[in-house]
Amino acid sequence: MSSTLQNRRVLSGMRPTGQLHLGNFHGALKNWIELQYQYECYFFIADWHALTTGYEDTSKLEENVWNMAIDWLAAGLNPGVATLFVQSKVPEHAELHLLLSMITPLGWLERVPSYKDQQTQLTDRDLGTYGFLGYPLLQSADILLYRAQFVPVGEDQVAHVEITREVARRFNHIYGRETGFEQRVEKAIKSLGSRNSAMYRALRKEYQEKGDGDALDKARAMLESNARLTVADRDRLLGWLEGAGISILPEPDAMLTATPKVPGLDGRKMSKSYGNTIGLREDTDSVVKKLKAMQTDPARVRRTDPGDPDKCPVWDLHKIYSSAETQAWVQSGCRTAGIGCLECKAPLIEKVVEEISGIAKRAQEFEENPDLVRGIIAEGCERARAAARDTLDAVRQAMGMNYR
Repeated sequence: MSSTLQNRRVLSGMRPTGQLHLGNFHGALKNWIELQYQYECYFFIADWHALTTGYEDTSKLEENVWNMAIDWLAAGLNPGVATLFVQSKVPEHAELHLLLSMITPLGWLERVPSYKDQQTQLTDRDLGTYGFLGYPLLQSADILLYRAQFVPVGEDQVAHVEITREVARRFNHIYGRETGFEQRVEKAIKSLGSRNSAMYRALRKEYQEKGDGDALDKARAMLESNARLTVADRDRLLGWLEGAGISILPEPDAMLTATPKVPGLDGRKMSKSYGNTIGLREDTDSVVKKLKAMQTDPARVRRTDPGDPDKCPVWDLHKIYSSAETQAWVQSGCRTAGIGCLECKAPLIEKVVEEISGIAKRAQEFEENPDLVRGIIAEGCERARAAARDTLDAVRQAMGMNYR
């Protein structure tokens, strides 16, 4: 791993609402497993977020938290390289959320697309609470608390990252000018050395007077690679470069991730709310039975009827699990009625069972050793709290609340 990647931080989380299924695995978890070896990753179990829509019944919350931890570990998240923790065990999330709520306009929260969407979809629940209105800001606090550079999301979640950027920008605008800022900037520029100082000033001028994006990128790269700078001085020079003050809460970027379409057993998106899932630790016989009965192209009423894989949800699973050779066999056999639906499903069932059996076997080791799981999460919570405290110290200092 290069030093550049080591300095980049990724953060994401999941709400614990029950054991994970193939949609969760291919939609997010598999991507996390790859990212953990490329970036400094923080992944959290978002138990407070689970309360925003499920506060009325918390009887299974603790069980769901530990099941999620086991699912993560069994699927391949490595606590040796990624920080895995529970949101509520790091109370700094709540404090930063509170402080940010003091400066966040109400209209920003009301215009988040999912606010009205979920109210429309979840009509059986009372969502007229402050917690539900404020959950996008809690998400912002989750991200900003770790000064994450990247947040892996699908296109439908980009709005949540954008409001986080706006909140960070507003906070930095209000609180980002420390006493004697310009004098400290001049001192930091001199510490670059004569050659780099001149280059920094020239690049800043090019960016601020002409809007030269390349000059901005070059100046940022020069500052990031300069070993003489302290973290505080680097922040000052980055802020001065862009015509602002210190970037106390850096604006994160959305990391758009390719998420394959994972159909449920009825053809709709795989979701626990639809009851159409295949669990990551589900019994093998149950998985086989479900896949054999899975909905296919409705045009294939009889074995001799030709079909269209593009209209069959089983084909979407083949695109995830099957080789190019098998996919070609499916396309040809289905369109010519050369194979029946059960024949089409056979190689797919084999691959899905193989994957789930492996996860279930690894999960069993953790199920039989709950103290190991709790120890892993406790250690992750401590690492997360250390990073969170650093951010809150800077936030309190900027807000004039670092009382002695």
